[in-house]
Amino acid sequence: MPPRPMASRPMTPRPMTPRSVATVFGGAGFIGRYVVQRLARRGFIVRVAGRDPIAAGVLKPMGAVGQIVPLFAPITDEAHVHRALDGARFAVNLVGILAESRAGDFDRVHADGAGRVARLAAAAGVEGLVHVSALGADPGSPSRYGRSKAAGEQLVLQAFPGATILRPSLVFGPEDGFFNRFAALARLLPVMPVISGETRFQPVYVGDVADAVLAALLRPEARGMVYALGGPEVRSFRELMAAVLAWTGRRHKLMEIPMGLARLQARLGEMVPGRPFTRDQLAMLGRDNVVPPDAPGLAALGIGATPMDMVVPAYLARFRPGGGRVVFPGAGNAERTGSDLFPAVLREG
Repeated sequence: MPPRPMASRPMTPRPMTPRSVATVFGGAGFIGRYVVQRLARRGFIVRVAGRDPIAAGVLKPMGAVGQIVPLFAPITDEAHVHRALDGARFAVNLVGILAESRAGDFDRVHADGAGRVARLAAAAGVEGLVHVSALGADPGSPSRYGRSKAAGEQLVLQAFPGATILRPSLVFGPEDGFFNRFAALARLLPVMPVISGETRFQPVYVGDVADAVLAALLRPEARGMVYALGGPEVRSFRELMAAVLAWTGRRHKLMEIPMGLARLQARLGEMVPGRPFTRDQLAMLGRDNVVPPDAPGLAALGIGATPMDMVVPAYLARFRPGGGRVVFPGAGNAERTGSDLFPAVLREG
């Protein structure tokens, strides 16, 4: 009896140098999962370092068996950060918070934690470090968030002069906390609230940010550089809220919130679990968040910026009346849900 043919196996990732290791701090977060996916595709052993290695376990299917390794390594813990970096070729720091649980968290995470990762990466002989900061990083920022991000950049470059700094604007993607939040509000409220409506943003796709991280690691010319990452469109906050209404099929009116009322809402938001809206975030809304005209960005890293219209309407379809079901004329009774309408760029990350 002839032997039975073996079942075909999925193609394994193309290996880099033997056992090349990349440590990603914050790898289980929104941007992190896209970075982990790209590193795994390049054949790296990826250590996903963070506070919750169990949650990071969901990333394991992105690589071969044993290729993605969750580790307990909060960036506030010297010993665990040292362990996570031991033997690594590359390191990426994506850790960031939008609100403090207790006073001083911004400095502990964005400044001290970032400096710790850079210092220990240098001591471990790491070849390349990418630090993901924010476009609002500025020592003169009115927000503690912006000032702590700027302090973190300074500490990173002091400890690891060849580190690459990436400063993204507002990052969008299927799991984002911006468009999804306001789409949910549009479903619940009769009007769409607008605060600091003239403030401008340059939203950048999460997949493009992840591509920028990979390019910065692999391109020698990116060492020691600072890149400002923005998408192809600059939109005011008011225009973004109008777009959310259009993408979700809502006909609400935009309602301008007076600054006094906004401050009261922010104070109350700080008392809610999760602190969804804070006075520090309100201060950030007072400044434009766009790429400076002379700053190198995605194009300098060989990356084409993805427009919002290619991605956002698909993942906001679930907020449309009827749950995003679309009936196509002439197609009989066939219906497709929002998830069926995702473009290939979104399904493939």
